[in-house]
Amino acid sequence: MIRINLLPHREEKRRARRQQFYGLLGLVSLLSVVIVLLVYSVIAGYISAQDARNDFLKREIAALDKEIDQIKRLKEQTDALLDRKRIIESLQRDRADAVRLLSELAKQMPEGVYLKSLKQEGQRIAMTGYAQSSARVSTLMRNIEASPWLEKPELLEIKAVIVDKRRLNEFSMNASIKRTPADQGAQK
Repeated sequence: MIRINLLPHREEKRRARRQQFYGLLGLVSLLSVVIVLLVYSVIAGYISAQDARNDFLKREIAALDKEIDQIKRLKEQTDALLDRKRIIESLQRDRADAVRLLSELAKQMPEGVYLKSLKQEGQRIAMTGYAQSSARVSTLMRNIEASPWLEKPELLEIKAVIVDKRRLNEFSMNASIKRTPADQGAQK
């Protein structure tokens, strides 16, 4: 006799495969979720570690900026002190120059020549005055040229004027102060 299997064995095989498929699908989904969470936590760990390093660097940069500001202030103070020192040295060096200049002018001034004003700007001296004759002005210029402290006399103007009912020559002259090599070395 022919046996006919009426049991739906194919249907059961399909159902078993479907269950196996869904089981594997759930397992793979669960595994992928676990992997994604692991990767996320690792990346989050790297990010937090980098943030911590960035914060550390920001704090160190801020500390170094403060130190740089302090160094700049110290440098400015040092420069100010050096400038003061140079000024004091120049005052020390030049304190006798006015006395020496007036003494030298008194020595080189010929008789009959009188100064009305004397002005010094750096190494230049501007003089205005009166002379009894123009020859005395030229004598003054020769004396200045021969002087060890003065040089380069330059007559700017000479004109005849009447002062206290006397006829005089009013003159304007420039000259320079000579610097010895020791003075120039001290300036630098």
